[in-house]
Amino acid sequence: MLDLVRGRKFPVVGSGNGVWSFIHVADAADATIAALERGTPGVYNIVDDEPVPAAEWIPYLAEVLGAKRPLHVPAWAGKVAAGEAAVSMMTQTRGSSNRKAKELLGWAPRHASWRDGFRSWVAEEQVTSRREAA
Repeated sequence: MLDLVRGRKFPVVGSGNGVWSFIHVADAADATIAALERGTPGVYNIVDDEPVPAAEWIPYLAEVLGAKRPLHVPAWAGKVAAGEAAVSMMTQTRGSSNRKAKELLGWAPRHASWRDGFRSWVAEEQVTSRREAA
């Protein structure tokens, strides 16, 4: 996804009002351990504390990457290029709540905001790229 955003190949589609929830891989691992140790059978949404519309997170990720602002395409063009599901994710999706996981597992994300998670993700990717280049 980072390369797509860098290359302006991950546009905001339509209204961009689809609300996404994110999770950092380390937070997902912590939640898994908490569920195994303290959880009861059931479904837990393991997401950060801040669901966010696509029209907000895509430009922010581009900024963190030092990339150009993403393109904005109409929903009909998104449907032709990526299909109905992609347009739905960009325009209609509703974020998730982690309340149940926090209350029943005593879990909380280290990256409570997608903003922090994105900065961490980009920093980790840069470290990995430097290692691979060495």
